Amino acid sequence: MDIGLLKTFLEVHRTRHFGHAADNLYLTQSAVSARIRLLEQSVGVPLFTRARNNIELTPAGQKLLKYAETIVNTWNRARQDISLDQTGQVPLVVGGVPSLWDIFLQDWLNDLTRKNTNLSIHAEVHGHDTLIRLLLNGALDIAFIFEPLQMAELLVKEIMNIHLMLISTKPNQTAQDAVNDKYILVNWGTSFAIHHAQNFPDMTPPKIHVHLGRLAYSHIRECGGSAYLAESMVQDDIKNRRLFVVQDAPVIKRMCYAAYTAHSDRLQDIEKAIRPLFEQVQ
Repeated sequence: MDIGLLKTFLEVHRTRHFGHAADNLYLTQSAVSARIRLLEQSVGVPLFTRARNNIELTPAGQKLLKYAETIVNTWNRARQDISLDQTGQVPLVVGGVPSLWDIFLQDWLNDLTRKNTNLSIHAEVHGHDTLIRLLLNGALDIAFIFEPLQMAELLVKEIMNIHLMLISTKPNQTAQDAVNDKYILVNWGTSFAIHHAQNFPDMTPPKIHVHLGRLAYSHIRECGGSAYLAESMVQDDIKNRRLFVVQDAPVIKRMCYAAYTAHSDRLQDIEKAIRPLFEQVQ
């Protein structure tokens, strides 16, 4: 199997456009089409439904997707490991759900690279299910997630208790007023959604939903409004009275976790890397 065919398949799926995929891969559109036809011939079934401005995976394409991601990631990791063997550096592939990068993973990564110059780090951002799939397939060393796991193959450690607070650009707002006035609902995971629904059962459906706390933060700073945000994101704004805590709103706490495989050949490097985070909850 030509890895280039799978990379092309993944890029067409990501962009849902043969022309855009061609631009991103520095190929002609005809070359991209030819690669997809060759891949379809190899597996014996169509992988995409092709309609004007609407390219989607077939059921067979959906099945191939997870294998293609694993193969390409594993190949890239193999190339990285082989090249780093010549330099004496230790490769470490880490991934996290998007919002955790905004809250603390960026700072952790900066500190990690300052203190461990022998590490060569590849950092990725994925959804929960993709992170776990990559972890189980050996394409990822550490996954930072919100939801706890119970899998015999994985070690899972609590690393940080995040306080999500209702923040507003208006002082002295009540919780009910805040969630019904230019409110942005942030997707902080399943547990948050359950607690949020329990606390605000009669709220007006928000006009804006986002998957990144950073997007909600930027929007309310620019346009006004309210959102549940991590305390660490808004400490300076609260201190300087640019943003205000809605005092009667419940604080929703979310524990986040580091997951990694128990049989990893980099177990010592992994545990050394997450130790500063792990020690914060001891």
